[in-house]
Amino acid sequence: MKLAAILLGCMLPAADRLVVPLGLDTYVPAPQDNLLRRAAVELGRELFFDKRLSRDATISCATCHDPARAFSDDKPVAVGIRGQRVGRRSPAILNRAWGKSFFWDGRAETLEQQVLQPILNSKEMDLSLEDLSRRLRSDAGYLARFQSTFEREPKTEDLARALAAYVRTILAGDSPYDRYVAGDRNALSAQQQFGLRLFRGKANCTACHLGPNLTDEGFHNTGTAYREGSFSDSGRVVISNHEADRGAFKTPTLREAARRAPYMHDGSLATLADVIEFYDRGGRDNPFLDGEIRPLKLTAEEKQALVAFIATLSGVIREGWPQ
Repeated sequence: MKLAAILLGCMLPAADRLVVPLGLDTYVPAPQDNLLRRAAVELGRELFFDKRLSRDATISCATCHDPARAFSDDKPVAVGIRGQRVGRRSPAILNRAWGKSFFWDGRAETLEQQVLQPILNSKEMDLSLEDLSRRLRSDAGYLARFQSTFEREPKTEDLARALAAYVRTILAGDSPYDRYVAGDRNALSAQQQFGLRLFRGKANCTACHLGPNLTDEGFHNTGTAYREGSFSDSGRVVISNHEADRGAFKTPTLREAARRAPYMHDGSLATLADVIEFYDRGGRDNPFLDGEIRPLKLTAEEKQALVAFIATLSGVIREGWPQ
């Protein structure tokens, strides 16, 4: 399937191919039953910004995943209809085509599964599958778009395919860091290069933040949810049923991190400097603390260099199909 998709992409005119930013794999993966197509991506984009996918038509997917904020928001935890607090921060949905699982606890195995859950969640968009289908079928424009894209009237599984297709086109790369790795020795300042050496070495950031997307797609307990002898959020254990996953959360990408404050699954750290201080202390000790988390003993200069380096992970965000 991968080879066929690559060959197909090579045969398409430039205007009909995704433009993948520098630093990412040029192959953008998609499942066999939802290969990337212009019609599906453009339909998904329209749905992504449509507030009618929420019960009271007050929020859309883009409310919590704002393009102006690197497809996240500025709130410590997501806020749904009627001002309900969801309990966890809205993750940035960047480069999710390469995701291995989705949500902070990894409860969705595919993007097609993930995109429906906020719509159905009573604290987020709070719309049933029946009401969702009814709204789509009552709109003449959507009726025509679904018919031309999927050759049938609107169905929730096709809505999931369209939304997932659009999300797969949200790509972040072509940052100063990417240009430096590609050979431009002037892309990073001396301080930023020092930060990169720390990132790869003393600060041990690459234990979890590695590869083109700067995440291992794994789950780690850093102690963020552990306070006064108990966990405020059980994390991954609820999904995996493995006690070792208690208090563990998915490693987020660090791409565009400087634009995505606040930080952690609960938005409890306001700035990148706060995040580095947290890790410098060795996280927050608890019975399930990840073995890679330990005091770093960074100097003030080293902390500043790390912040400066992380800023270089912000570059270009592309979304949708090329026009």
